[in-house]
Amino acid sequence: MEAEASMFETSEMLAGFLASTSLLSDSWRRCSLANTTAPESFVVDQAGDMGYVAFSGIQTLTGLHPDGRNLVQLHSFSNGLFASLRDHGDGEEPVMVHGAMLRLFLSIYNCHSFQNQFIATMEKSKVVIITGHSIGGTTASLAALWLLSYLQSVSSSLSVLCITFGSPLLGNESLSKAILRERWGGNFVHVVSKHDIVPRLLFTSLGSFTMQLSCLVQFWHLSMTSPEFGHLATQLTDEEKTEIYHFVLDRVAAATMAQEDLHKSSYRPFGSYVFCSEDGAICVENSAAIIWMLYLMFKTGSANSSIEDHLKYGDIVGKASQQFLKRRSFTQGVLPDSCYEVGISLALEASGIVGQDCIATPAKECLRMAKRMGRTPNLNSATLAIGLAKVTPHRAQIEWYKASCDDQMCSYYDSFKLRGASRRDSRVNMNRIKLAQFWDNVIHMLDTNQLPYDFHHRAKWVMASHSYKLLVEPLDIAEYYRTAMNRAKGHYLMHGRERRYEVFERWWRERKVPDNDNKKRTKYAGLTQDSCFWARVEEAREWLENARNEKDAHKLAQLWENNQRFELYATRLVDSKEVSRDVVAKNSSYGLWVEEWKELKSRLRHIPPQFPDYLNGGVVP
Repeated sequence: MEAEASMFETSEMLAGFLASTSLLSDSWRRCSLANTTAPESFVVDQAGDMGYVAFSGIQTLTGLHPDGRNLVQLHSFSNGLFASLRDHGDGEEPVMVHGAMLRLFLSIYNCHSFQNQFIATMEKSKVVIITGHSIGGTTASLAALWLLSYLQSVSSSLSVLCITFGSPLLGNESLSKAILRERWGGNFVHVVSKHDIVPRLLFTSLGSFTMQLSCLVQFWHLSMTSPEFGHLATQLTDEEKTEIYHFVLDRVAAATMAQEDLHKSSYRPFGSYVFCSEDGAICVENSAAIIWMLYLMFKTGSANSSIEDHLKYGDIVGKASQQFLKRRSFTQGVLPDSCYEVGISLALEASGIVGQDCIATPAKECLRMAKRMGRTPNLNSATLAIGLAKVTPHRAQIEWYKASCDDQMCSYYDSFKLRGASRRDSRVNMNRIKLAQFWDNVIHMLDTNQLPYDFHHRAKWVMASHSYKLLVEPLDIAEYYRTAMNRAKGHYLMHGRERRYEVFERWWRERKVPDNDNKKRTKYAGLTQDSCFWARVEEAREWLENARNEKDAHKLAQLWENNQRFELYATRLVDSKEVSRDVVAKNSSYGLWVEEWKELKSRLRHIPPQFPDYLNGGVVP
């Protein structure tokens, strides 16, 4: 019922838009021009305020590994060109792309003619369409990723759309996730013919080939390096074509059936895929559903069609547009029960596999899965927004607790650490625990891909998590030292900090900072901007206590240096008013440290000769 009550997947509307405009045909025309007039290069064209950059599909890739180990770390070889595609961390593999394809793009990028023509196109255009056929499609994708990263750094309003035709896969799952986190998925449209083998080719691994499959090795190198892809039809026998087709089909099938077990270094799709057939076009956005459709549509083909379809995108794009604009009838002659089923049936008909029950049934389930999976993250995000509103009263009670401590000119950190068994203190502690449960659940849902990949870039959640961290982490620190966990485990910063705070700190660090964000404060902050400040105070107080009783000069020197470093840090925070006023409250833990530190410095004013010289006046390295 939930699915039936929803709108059809937005990708269906995207397929309709593309098929009903000249974007696909205009892009293909430029690709064809690049293939015929600019082999191993590109062409630039202008149509009003729309600029086209088309990369030729006739390319030579160098440095291919015969065992299929072609993935390389994007940031290790790109000299910062893709700075926005940061690695996510938390155990996720780095962003990786096909090494030979990356080298191909970099060789084009480093040509002055490319940079000059690209800059000229950007200056004339409001929209830049970057397109390419076959390997030219992967070059186009890398060019679009570079341009999007560049435009983000200069805050440009230029729009970018990348349209590829029969392009091989480019990178791993981390690349796909990084693109989603940047909200760039909608900037990429990959047009794939029903039976084209090239978009399926990188599901294979040459390391698993036997010597008897030498023809497949030959096909790999021909498809990647031959000046004329069409020569394959004459250079391979029918038996070799059939063997290649079935081997690739088996590998795509294996990848489809075991998607959850795929190693993250495997190639994965990104962006929207427009699957074209003689009956129309269907667009899919979900990565898992894309892999399923790559398999199911390829399964309906043959050895000859798998090669021929790679060369017929001009005809395919034209037919898809014509068929999409026609009023289609249902193959069963019976109107489905709901608008949702109407959408499913239309999409299935457009894929060209209606009537083949052994394929149509899983294809229909695949489309339903795509809609469920496509909607679920956003639904979960909306549900969490409601949950955030429900836990707001818990946060408000802690804020009230802090305000009451401020009114009494005492530190709410120390008040919570030294609290008794009052009802108010118990309520604050319970609110702290409930908020922790909510935010731990948020992180769990993000870790398990239940939320949009760009969730942690959304200003609402970045701000909410940051303010939660500033307000509540001091209470967690107070509880840690109240229960003497530092004696059992060690100090909070190294041994007690919860992962959620480290995650939220990273979200805040990676946010887009407005130009006026660095204005100087004229009064104390509402919340201390270093949520771990009190943990640093606790460490400094221990250093101070140890220094009072330390007889070893070298150990005393280290303790002295630690306290000096903290003094400089804390003084800088206080002077810039990056702390709340409870930090400088009388008898706060920090205030007590300041007084005790002054006393110790006074006692050691006359430093014995054996004490290190740098302690006298203390210049911190």
